[in-house]
Amino acid sequence: MSATADHAEERTSPAVRLGFQPEQVVQEIGYDDDVDQELRESIEEVIGSDLVDEDYDDVADAVVLWFRDDDGDLTDALVDATTYIEEGGSILLLTPKTGRTGYVEPSDISEAATTAGLSASKSVRVGKDWSGSRLVTPKAAKSKK
Repeated sequence: MSATADHAEERTSPAVRLGFQPEQVVQEIGYDDDVDQELRESIEEVIGSDLVDEDYDDVADAVVLWFRDDDGDLTDALVDATTYIEEGGSILLLTPKTGRTGYVEPSDISEAATTAGLSASKSVRVGKDWSGSRLVTPKAAKSKK
């Protein structure tokens, strides 16, 4: 495949831009009726299966965490999310954009991620109402081969 085709696919598929890959198990936490259905469908299309929910009882390759300001403590949510992923996995933290109900300050995200032992590998635009931060464990960041 040419570099041009790769770049075209990245532009058209938010899930590919976010690093999701075929056959990954992706667990979704914080689902509610306000989530971005187009993003969910894009992820499911790339991984080739449905997202698993909070009741999934095995480790996942990645977690999609929808989080709003009134959902409780973000640090606790991130620490809990790390228990669901295998080593080297990532968490896609999705929060409402500026001006939307449930908006979370970037400084709060940064502080919670650091406290939870995570580091942001990139921030991404994921839809008209949601912003995303891809978070990884320091081990995962260092052990990439």
